[in-house]
Amino acid sequence: MTTAAKAQTLIDLYGAPEILRVVNVWDVVGARAVAALPETKAIATAGHGIAASFGYDDGTTPRDVMIDMVGRIAASVGVPVTADLDDGYGDAGETTRLAIAAGVVGANVEDRLKPLAESIATVEAIVKAAEAEGVPFALNARTDAFVRGGGRPVEESVADAIQRGRAFLDAGATAVFVPGILDANITRQLVEGIGERKVSVIGLPGALSAAAYEELGVARISYGPLPQRVSLTALQELASDLYATGTIPEGLPALN
Repeated sequence: MTTAAKAQTLIDLYGAPEILRVVNVWDVVGARAVAALPETKAIATAGHGIAASFGYDDGTTPRDVMIDMVGRIAASVGVPVTADLDDGYGDAGETTRLAIAAGVVGANVEDRLKPLAESIATVEAIVKAAEAEGVPFALNARTDAFVRGGGRPVEESVADAIQRGRAFLDAGATAVFVPGILDANITRQLVEGIGERKVSVIGLPGALSAAAYEELGVARISYGPLPQRVSLTALQELASDLYATGTIPEGLPALN
């Protein structure tokens, strides 16, 4: 498919009745392993995971490093790839143009609870840049209303997320990502306030299942840094076992 066709496919997946499940990856070999599964309809990159793999703190990966890696991932698989592009690196329009040139057809971009007008301008810049490239870019506009809300009452975070989410959709975003451990009641309020199949969530420990979020009208679920943590745990456990026994398990698939 062309880049534009992949982008439209991704947008259609957001709007489908079935929740879009994306497993976050941070390198090419992992992307290929996930893409090989018949259930995989799209790939999402993990900004935290890419940062960790290069030795950076989350949110501090240089733009050229991030674009290079997400481009390598996009080139390695046949399904649409949506990337975590942090906060847009100070020039969300140019970052979007670079991402599209690298083969990426969607992105998460964080508002970091900046003033609403500034956050809306970021969304508008992304949409404008994508239109100039002729690509219906699937922007999953992230609001940090919960993760950066401090100790404020949850009702304030819900109201803030709804206000920002509606504004981001009006500015051209495809969906609104609200990270946090969202229970059924909060999720229901967000879907009612932002829109059916317009809310994106993260599957953290303590969150609802994908099926439960689907029933509530959520568009997408991703898993952030958790797949990398599971992989690193498996590696560390294997290393510990090798130090103890020195034997590799038999029957391993040749995934690399």
